Amino acid sequence: MAPPVTRPRPAPARPRRSAGDMLMGLLAVAALAVLTVGVPVALVTILGLPVPHTMPSLSVLTHQLDIFAVLRVLSVLVWLAWLQLVWCVIVEIRGAVRNAGMPSRVPLAGGTQMLVHRLVTAALLLVTATAVLAPALAHHAPAAPPRPAGVAAPATAGTQQAAARAPAPAEQAIRPVEKIYVVKPPVGRYHESLWEIAHNHLGDGRRYGEIFELNKDRVQPDGTRLTISSLIRPGWVLHLPRDAHGPGVETVAPPATPGPGSESSDYTAAAPASAGHAGSAALGGSLAQPGPARQAGTGATEGAAAAPARPTAQASPAPPAWSLGGALHGLGFANDLAAASLLAAGVLAALGRRRRIQLWQRAFGSQIAAPEADAAAAEEALRLGAHEPSVRLLDLGLRHLGRELGRAGRVLPTVLAACIGADSLELWVAPVDRNAPLPWTTADDGAVWQLPWTALEDLDPESAAAALAPFPGLVSIGTDSGGRVLVDLEAAHGLISVAGPPETVTAALSAMAVELATNRWSDQMRITLVGFGDDLTLLAPDRITAVAALAEALPELEARAAAVAEAMAASGLGSVLTGRSQGINPEAWTPHYLFMATPPTPAEQQQLLALAAVRHAAAAGYVVAGEVPGAAWTWQVTGEGQLMARPLGLDVAAQLLPPRQHAAMVELFATAQRAAGPELDPLPPASVPPAQLVPGSVMPVEITLLGPVSVRAPGVTDPDRLPLLTELVAYLAAHPGGVHPTVLAGAIWPRGAPAEVREAALGRAREWLGRDDLGQPNLITDAEPRIRLGDGVRVDWQVFQALAGLAARSGDPGSEDAYLDRALSLAGGPLLAGHPAGRYAWLATDGLEYEVAARVADAAHRLSGLRLEAGDARGAMDAARAGLRLAGADELLWRDLLRGADATGDERLVRTVVDSVYARIAQDEVLPRLAPETEALIDDICPSWRSSVA
Repeated sequence: MAPPVTRPRPAPARPRRSAGDMLMGLLAVAALAVLTVGVPVALVTILGLPVPHTMPSLSVLTHQLDIFAVLRVLSVLVWLAWLQLVWCVIVEIRGAVRNAGMPSRVPLAGGTQMLVHRLVTAALLLVTATAVLAPALAHHAPAAPPRPAGVAAPATAGTQQAAARAPAPAEQAIRPVEKIYVVKPPVGRYHESLWEIAHNHLGDGRRYGEIFELNKDRVQPDGTRLTISSLIRPGWVLHLPRDAHGPGVETVAPPATPGPGSESSDYTAAAPASAGHAGSAALGGSLAQPGPARQAGTGATEGAAAAPARPTAQASPAPPAWSLGGALHGLGFANDLAAASLLAAGVLAALGRRRRIQLWQRAFGSQIAAPEADAAAAEEALRLGAHEPSVRLLDLGLRHLGRELGRAGRVLPTVLAACIGADSLELWVAPVDRNAPLPWTTADDGAVWQLPWTALEDLDPESAAAALAPFPGLVSIGTDSGGRVLVDLEAAHGLISVAGPPETVTAALSAMAVELATNRWSDQMRITLVGFGDDLTLLAPDRITAVAALAEALPELEARAAAVAEAMAASGLGSVLTGRSQGINPEAWTPHYLFMATPPTPAEQQQLLALAAVRHAAAAGYVVAGEVPGAAWTWQVTGEGQLMARPLGLDVAAQLLPPRQHAAMVELFATAQRAAGPELDPLPPASVPPAQLVPGSVMPVEITLLGPVSVRAPGVTDPDRLPLLTELVAYLAAHPGGVHPTVLAGAIWPRGAPAEVREAALGRAREWLGRDDLGQPNLITDAEPRIRLGDGVRVDWQVFQALAGLAARSGDPGSEDAYLDRALSLAGGPLLAGHPAGRYAWLATDGLEYEVAARVADAAHRLSGLRLEAGDARGAMDAARAGLRLAGADELLWRDLLRGADATGDERLVRTVVDSVYARIAQDEVLPRLAPETEALIDDICPSWRSSVA
C-alpha cells in the first residue's frame, strides 16, 4: 500500500497586539528617529555640512590626504545612503497609510527598503488607534482579522464542508442570509484589495464593482465608510454577493428587526442554508427561481478559493470557484458540471471535434443541430466551468517533467496525488526527492513538487507535446480548500474500492471515467465500463468500451496486463514510468482502466485482486464500487457528496456526475451526431430601419457582433465595468425583440447577483448608450416589461440579415452580388471574437452562433457561385475568403476557395491555396484533418500534391 500523503498545513494565525508588539513599536519609532534625524545631526556636528562654503581649488587633487579629508569623503557616501533611507521611509509610510498595496520599489535599496518596511509597519501599528494597520513582518502568515461583534470564529475546512451539507432548520430556510468578509491585516507588502477579494471569493476579479456597490457608504467598525473602490482597511466588514465562497467568507443572518436605514455591521452567526435554499438565496431578489435542490457537495471551491499569502497578481489565473450549495441561475441541475473545471474543458474539446464532423455534413440552407433543454443548460454550465489554463498547466507541465527526467536518465517518481491551486500545480511524490527539474521546485523536504502558474508561459508546447504523457491515470476526485485534487489510479498498485450509497458512488465513478476519456494530459488509453450502460461511449468511442458484466472484460484486461509485463521484461525496464519518460516503445505503456459500477461478487473480487496485484505501476487502474477486502485503497463517499480517501489523507467534496447531468451530457453528444439540422427560415425583407442601410451613415450607437465584440456609444463608462456592460448590450443586440429583465439577468449573471447590482448595471448601460437624434433613450424598458435597444442603435448582425434578405429578393444577379458583398464586408472575424473567458456562456442555450455561422457561410457560398458563373474566378475566391473570416470551420467555403483557384487556370495559385489549406488544418487544435469531400476535391484539382509531400 502506498504511504499516506501529508498535506501542508497553513501556518497558525497570529494573536492580536501584545506587550511585545507594543515594545517592538516603540523600538521601531526610536530606530527611525535615530536613522532619519540622529544620523544627519551627528554628521553636521562632527564633520559639518557636506556642501563647501567656497569653490574648491585644483590643489585638493594633489595635496596629501589627512584623516579628516578621508572622513569627509566617507561622509558624502553616508549622506547618500541617508537620503536613500529617507526616500524608503517616505515610500513605505505613503503605501501603508494609503493602503495602496505593494509600495513602489526604491532603486538599489533592496535590503534597506525591507528593513525600513519592518520598522514603519511596527511604528504605524503603535500610533494607529483604530488598528488600521496590524503587525506584519515579512515571511509570516496572515494574522487573524478582528471579528465584528456577534460573528463566530470560522470553523476548520472540514467542519465548514460538513456544516454546508447539514440540513438547515425550517426557520433558516425562510430567514434571509448574507455573506460577509472581514478584511485581513497586511502581510509584508501585501495589502488586500477589492479586486483580490473578488478574485479569491467570486472567481473573477472584475466583479469587484459588485462588492463596492454592496458596501458603498456603509458604516464600518472604525466609524468610516467605503467611498473609493481602491481604499479598504483591515478589520472592515464587507458584504459580498450571495455566491461568495472560500476561507474567510461567513454566512450570517441580519438582525431580525433592523431599524429603518440601519447600517449596523453586527450579525448573529447563522449556519449555512441547505442545498435547495442556498441555491435560491444565491440568485437574489426576484431572480430566484424555484427548482430542484442541488446535489450536495458538488460545488466545492477550487484553487481560487484559497487566498494565497502573497499578492495574487503574481499568479496566473486560478481555476474558477463555485460556492458550496450555490445554484447557477438558469442552470439549476447543472451545477456539478460547472464545478468540474477539468472535466468541463475536456468534454467541450471532445464536443468541438464532434461538431466539426457534424459541420462537414451541413447542407446549404440549414444549420447544424443545436442542443435543447437540459442538454443546452449542461453546455452552458460546461462553458462557465471549463478552465483551459488548468488543462494546459497539467498537460505541458507533466510532459515537460517526464521529458527532463528522461533526458537526465532519471526515473519518474510515483505521483500519489496532485492539486491545482491558486499558486501552483502540486505533485505529492514518493519516494521523497528534493531534486526536481526546473522550473519545478520542491517543498516539504521533497515530498511535494510544485510548478508555479508563472512557469506556464515558459513551457514550450511543441517540445512538450513530443513527450509521452507520464501520468495518464491522473483524474480529479474532488475539491478542498486548497484547490482541485487529483489521484493517479496507477499509483495504487492494486485495486481501488469506493464504498457508499450506490447512486453517489456511480456518480463519482462516472465523473472519473468521463474526465479520463476526454482529458488532454493523457495519450491513447482504453477505458472499460462495467454496469454503466453504453451511452458514455458516445463521448469517446476510441477510448471507452462498455460491457454489461465483468466476465466480458476480463480476457482483454488479462491480455493487456500480460503484454505490459512482457514489454517490461523485454526492454529490461523496472517500471512503465521509465518507459514513458525515455520514450521507449510508446505503445507498450498504453494504459487500460476499469470502472465497475456494480459491486463484484466474491469470485469476481478474487479475480480482480489477482489481476491488480503488482509491485509497480503497470499501466492499469481498477476502480470498483463497494467494499472489497484486500483492496489497496478503499475510499468512502457519503450521500452528501464528501469523498474520503483515508490511505492518502484526503477529504474532499467529491466530483460527481449524477444521473440527470449524465443524461444531459450524453444528449449533447447525441445531438452532435445528427447529420441533418433545422432549415434556416427566410430572412425578412426589412429587419432594420432604412437609415441604417444607407452606405456611409453613422448611428449614435454602433455594435459589432460579427468579429471582435465592441460597442461604440456616446457615453463614458469605467473601463473596469466595460466587459460586463459590453456583454449586457451584446445580449440585447442578439435579441432585437427585447427580453424580460429576469431572462437578461439569468444570462449575464448566471451565478446570481443582488437586485441593486443588476439595476445599477442597467442604469450604467442606459447612461453609456445615451439618446438618439430625437432625444429617445437608446436602451428602452417598455410596459411589459421588456428591455430592448432603440432605433438609434445599429447592430452589424441585423444589418447583415437585412442585406442578405434584400439579396434573396432582388431577382437580379448584379443587385444580389452587390447586396451580398456589402453583407459579407461586415464579417470581421468569428462571432463575438475575443470575449473574456467565463462570459457569454448564454451562447450555449441561445442558438445564435449556429445561425450566424450558417447564414454567413451560405451568403459567401452563394456569392462565390454567382461570381464563378460570371467568370470572375478571383472574385469568387474573395467571396469565399470573406465567409471564412467568420465561418472558418465550414469546409463548404474551403471547397469554394479551391474551385475558384482552379478556375483561374493558374497552377501555382492552386498549389498555394492547397498548401494554405493544409497549413491551416495542421494548426487546428480541434480536429486537424479535412473532410473526405475536401480531400477528394484536392486530389482532383491538384493530383500531384500528395506525391510532392510524400
